[in-house]
Amino acid sequence: MLIGYARTSTVEQVAGFEAQVRELKATGAKKIFREQISSAASRAQLEAAIDYCREGDTLVVTKLDRLARSVRDLCRIIDELKAKDAGLRNLEYEFRHCQPYRQNDADDSWFELPSLSAR
Repeated sequence: MLIGYARTSTVEQVAGFEAQVRELKATGAKKIFREQISSAASRAQLEAAIDYCREGDTLVVTKLDRLARSVRDLCRIIDELKAKDAGLRNLEYEFRHCQPYRQNDADDSWFELPSLSAR
């Protein structure tokens, strides 16, 4: 199942928030967790979205900056999803979780990264 997460830093960012929700729906997200809060604050809906993920699910975001505060934060989120055998999809650069493509447990490639030179 595709699970969406939309976030803006303030409630004033209505157009950006609505655009994220529309894009997540168009992608096929069946459930969308939403919050309008600074990434520096506790993000209860993000934690709820991660908790909601089950094996085979994919958490979908429109942009990485809506999901993570830093590379370290992104790695923490990835580790949590990986532990659940769930995936992550970023619509901005279309990297996707690659768990289904793993050849064996020794294969540590978790993401598929298409060429960004075409952008």
